[in-house]
Parts: sequence; C-alpha cells; structure tokens
Amino acid sequence: MEALINQLNEAQRAPVLQKDGAMIVIAGAGSGKTRVLTLRIAYLMHQGVDAFNILSLTFTNKAAREMKERISKIVGHTEAKNLWMGTFHSVFAKILRSEADKLGYPSNFTIYDSQDSQRLIGQIIKEMQLDRDIYKPNQVLSRISSYKNSLITVKAYFNNPELMEADAMAKKPRIGDIYQHYVERCFKSGAMDFDDLLLKTNELLTLHPDVLLKYQNRFRYILVDEYQDTNHSQYLIVKALSDRFQNICVVGDDAQSIYAFRGANINNILNFQKDYKGVQTYRLEQNYRSSRNIVEAANTIIDHNKTKLDKVVWTANPDGPKIKVHRSITDAEEGRFVASTIFEQKMLHQKMNGEFAILYRTNAQSRAMEDALRKRDIPYRIYGGLSFYQRKEIKDVLGYLRMVINPKDEEALVRIINFPTRGIGNTTVEKLNIAANHYKRSIFEVMEHIDKIDLKLTAGTKNKINDFVTMIKNFQVINETQDAYYLADYVVKKTGLVQELKKDGTPEGIAKLENIEELLNGIKDFTEGQKEVDGARGALAEFMEDVALATDLDNDKGDDDRVALMTIHLAKGLEFPTVFCVGMEEDLFPSAMSMSTRSELEEERRLFYVALTRAEHQAYLTYAQSRYRWGKLTDCDPSRFIEEIAPQYLEFLTPPETNYRYKSGINSDIFGDVDKSKFRQTKPVSGTPPKTLSEINNKEEGPQIRKLKELSKAISSTKGQADTSGLEQGQVVMHERFGKGKILNLEGVGADRKAEIHFEVGGIKKLLLRFAKLNVIS
Repeated sequence: MEALINQLNEAQRAPVLQKDGAMIVIAGAGSGKTRVLTLRIAYLMHQGVDAFNILSLTFTNKAAREMKERISKIVGHTEAKNLWMGTFHSVFAKILRSEADKLGYPSNFTIYDSQDSQRLIGQIIKEMQLDRDIYKPNQVLSRISSYKNSLITVKAYFNNPELMEADAMAKKPRIGDIYQHYVERCFKSGAMDFDDLLLKTNELLTLHPDVLLKYQNRFRYILVDEYQDTNHSQYLIVKALSDRFQNICVVGDDAQSIYAFRGANINNILNFQKDYKGVQTYRLEQNYRSSRNIVEAANTIIDHNKTKLDKVVWTANPDGPKIKVHRSITDAEEGRFVASTIFEQKMLHQKMNGEFAILYRTNAQSRAMEDALRKRDIPYRIYGGLSFYQRKEIKDVLGYLRMVINPKDEEALVRIINFPTRGIGNTTVEKLNIAANHYKRSIFEVMEHIDKIDLKLTAGTKNKINDFVTMIKNFQVINETQDAYYLADYVVKKTGLVQELKKDGTPEGIAKLENIEELLNGIKDFTEGQKEVDGARGALAEFMEDVALATDLDNDKGDDDRVALMTIHLAKGLEFPTVFCVGMEEDLFPSAMSMSTRSELEEERRLFYVALTRAEHQAYLTYAQSRYRWGKLTDCDPSRFIEEIAPQYLEFLTPPETNYRYKSGINSDIFGDVDKSKFRQTKPVSGTPPKTLSEINNKEEGPQIRKLKELSKAISSTKGQADTSGLEQGQVVMHERFGKGKILNLEGVGADRKAEIHFEVGGIKKLLLRFAKLNVIS
C-alpha cells in the first residue's frame, strides 16, 4: 500500500491520507482523480474501515467497474465485492428494493426507460382526449422529469400557483393532471422511472427517519465523483446520508460542469465549503493526459468564465503540436477534410482507428462525417444513437422477461400481449384497460379473473387471454429455479418470437434474429459473471436491473478498432490521442439556444473546455463557411471560442478570416451622393445631336460603345479564370471539392478542353477545365 501511495505526487497524496472529515478535491482535467479516489478507498480499508461502511457514487457504471477492478488488485477480490459502489441510480435502486414496502411498492418493481414513459404519457393524453400537437409526450415527459429532479411532487405542484400559471400561459393547463395520472399509473403498475429512483429515495429518507439512521450508520464514509454534475435531488440524498458522521469526500471540476440542461447545479460544488464544518480543500492541478499546448490553450478558454473556482492546471508533458484550425467551404467539405486527415495519419504514422474521436455539439452533425468516413472505408462507431436495448425485437424479448418479474407492468404487457399475433386485438386491450382503471387493478389481474368479469368478450377471446396468463405463470415457475439465460432462451422459443422472425426471411428479419441471438449471448455472459458475485445466482431480476441502468458507453469494451463519433456531452470522462472538434461556428457552438444569459454561455464554454481536454496529443478545430439548415444553405461565422484561445497555441491550416465585419442585408451602394456623371443624358449638353453610330463613337464627350466579342471568346477570357493550358497527363492536382487527384487523360481544345482525373475520394471524374479550379501539386 505504501509503495502505491509513494507513487502519487504531493497534491494527490494529501486527500488519500486524510481519513476523517469533509473534503473537496478540485481536480483539473487529466489530473488523476480516479487514481486518487481508488487509492483513498483502498487506504480507508487498509486503515481498518469495513468495506460495507464505504459508499462510492459515480456517474457511469463503466467508471464504477474500472474503480472496483483497480481496488480488487490492491485489497483483494473478496473484500472489494463488499463495497457499495455504483451510479446514483444503481445504488439507490438497490436501497429502494430493500425498503420498497415502506413506500407501497413491490421489491421487484420495474424501472421504466424513457420509451416506456413516453408511451404511457401518450396513452394518458389519448385517454384525456387532449391535443397531441400541444401536449407532445416527449415534451410533457421532460417537464415532469424537471419537476421530479427539483423535488416538485404532484402535491407540491398543485400547491404552487406560479407553476400552474406558467403551464397555463404556455397553453398547457392540464400538465398537472397528466403528471398526477402518470404517477398513479406507474404506482399501479409497480414501476418507477429513472427520476423516481432519486425522488423516492428522498421520500424514503424524509418520511422514515429510522431508515435514514440505518443507512447513515452503514455509510460512514461517502465518496462522490463528478460532484459538479449532481442535481438538487442527488445533493439532498448525499447531504442526508453524510450528515451524521460527515466523512464525505467529493471530487469534481467546476470547469467541467456541463449538464445544467438536465438539472445539474454547479452551485453544489461552488458552495460545498458552506455545507460542512472544517472542510479541507485539495487541488489536483497537474494534467497527466494532454500536451502542454492543449492544457494551456484550455486554460485561456476557461479564463473567460467569471463563475469558477481558483485553480491553475499545468503539465510537465512536452509541448506537442499546436491546435490545428481548418476552415471549409461547406459542411460536406469539412467531413472530407476530417476523413482525409484520419486516412493520412493512419498511412503515414500507422495509427489505429480507435485513436481518433470526432466530437460535435449536436447528433445531427454526424451525417456529413459518416458520409466522408464511409467513402474512405474508415470504420466508425456512433455513440448515443439507438441503443442495442432500444431496438424493437430486443424490447419485445425484454417485455416478456419484465412480465415474468412484475406482471403488473402494463407497458410491457401492452407491448407483448399480441406479439406474435395471438388474436388479442386493440379493442380487447382497450376493454381490459377500462376495466383495470375501473377496479383500480392492473390489466394482468383483470385477465386472471376474465371469466368473472363481463366485458362482452367472445369465448374464443377469453380462451386466448387465459392461455396468455397461463404462459406467463409458467415462465414465473421456471424463473424460481433457473438462471436468466435458461429462462430467456425458453421464452424466445416458447412465445414464437424466433419462428416469427424466421418467417420474415428478409435481411432485416435476419438482422433482428442475430440481435436476439446477441441478447441471449449477453445474458449468458452475465449469468457466468454473476457466479463471481457474492450472493448472486444470475437470476433474471439481477439481469433486468443491470439492463435497466445500462447506457451505450457502459457496454463499450473498447476492443473495437473504430473511429468514435459522439456529442461532447457523451465524451466527458474519455480521452483520445487525436480529437476533432467539428462545427466550431457561431449559433452551433456556442449553441443559439444557449446564449441568452451569461450562465448559459459559460456552460457552453465549459463544454468546449471538456471537448478540447479530451485530446492527449493533437486537437483539430474545424468549421464551415456555409451549412445546410432546414434545407437552406446558410452562411456561418467561426465560433468565438476559437478567437478566445491565445494565438500562440494555434496553427491555421487555412488562412483565418480577418477583419470581421457585420454582413449587412442592405446594399451599401444605395447610400452616399448621387454621381450624375454615370447617367446617360438624353440630350447633348451642347451642339447638334449626332445621327449615326460612327458619329457617336467619334464624339469625345459622348458615351463610348465598345466592340463586342464573339460569345465563345468572351467566355474563354473571363476575368479570374485559371490558365489550364499547361496541364499535362500524369500531373497531380488539387480540386477544392474533390481533393487530390491524378490526371489520366486530356482532350479537346480551348473552351471545350476536358480532363479525366482520378480523385482519391470520389474516383474518376471528367471535368470541363474552363470551370474547374485546379491547382497543380506535382
């Protein structure tokens, strides 16, 4: 243990060695905070603190896994298993399952994802006969989510006239009613959504002091990673749990607080010292990740923010190359530049695809990048797209498995009750739903007693409902003795899901079958892995909770050699040798929707700071002069963030646009004095008007008419046209759109001269030279 601690620098060693009391570790980008957290936990255990008394909260499952693996190597696998370590949602879900009865929930409650929640809200809006164009399910869900994260319950909402008035002003006066119905339906279905995992934990700790005391005594030492990203609900839970012993260590970087849009409150870290007595403050300011040029450039960026904690990030790493800035004419050309640069770097320096990341402000920007990478045959992976677990065929299988665990789960039931088709149509489901609401029971409970309730269903339909109920109960019996893989394999065969997809026979159907096979492989891998976990048997409930809390990045094993494409928000916590920050334009980054206040603009600047500090060795900033938006080509100005970087850290690959001036929509020629000399006068100033054309041409004071050229000659002598007479076969040329190419053949003369060119991107093209702007390279 001492040998590991001696490897730390002085700033890192101090927070590791402090055992008791409240502390904040302000950790700059790449400063080794994960190492500090890991060794602090290991040192606490070395000092005699029981692993069961340590709670470590992270923001991703991947981060928790990596930390646990590191701790296992230090203290041993057996002891590391006893740590309470995971994301806020996973740890509090575990607590809620143990204490669910106190809130009236079953311990096997379902966790709804955003799709489940949107479907339920959509159903409620339909039942309430509201206009879906006004009450859009995704917008309503976002509103409800913000309420929950701000601890505004249904009761608190209806006691707050200002909130109700705000919704009424937004022409959505029924938001509160939808919120109430949504909460009631979730409760009836034995389900919680992601926000409930925090809200219900606060409810549990507030209404049940004995439960709070139980977990205060258990979690005597609490560590929180990425504290700057906590929202109000998370802040209150941590405050409550740590209040008794106040042995709390929070780690974070105010310069990387980028989640205000989903409720994160930067004041949690800025005001930490006011919340606890005798807080010790430590600063990790040495960056081990990035080159000096990147670190110091990032410092000049974040210096423009007024709301920040004092720290100066530095590095002992070499200077490294300057940050390269590239201007493209269009977003398509921007994509071609990025793809060509990656291709050249791979060829010249034998780099792997996985060493490159392309970061953008919005997901929509990925299209131009994808097109360019595909044309270069460069494999890539998009993060944050459609998750594997969100695919329809996967949701169908998971729907059956959710019903096994919690038959009250109405979202799962509606999804799978008639898939594959078994003769229970929408009309029947609506009748079951009406009966369930009437009797205040779940739909499945109504189905269990279908013979005793008069719903005016045919005998055949009742038989099909009974068969469905019997099938689910059969699955439940198997679940009591078998692991998750055995049951899942049995379910996909027994339900006819596999046979249904085999009948499809199309490439899409085959791909869906392969996805189901991959799901089963994943379940098998999970059940094998659970054999190592104390007290786990690889049961279905364990797998379903793991899936419910999984994210796209959590499942990335990092062994796939592909260029990474993702939004900057998703890139937080990651690092790559070479990073491209694309779309560095005003109104795109910073976003036009995030510049109305200083706090919003400062968050955008922190987001750029995060993007830049993902790079270890080389960073590129690219922007386009024009970009399509809603089908219209719009002019773009370079982002103010490029200008905010001190010039000594930048290298412009294309000449920067200097002397910026506002592009007025008014023609400046309409202003100023009138120049009457340009007017053609209808009457001569003196003398007799000339009567012939030759007389006009010979008059010095009269207007001169130039001799017109033939049309073909006029075109060929257009001002500014490149001289292509010296072009020869075999020359290497550069085209502003198609890039580098080699001339294969020349034909024609004069204005009709053509060149057949083989371009590296786009293949062979025949260009009319009088229009092609070619520069000879060699």
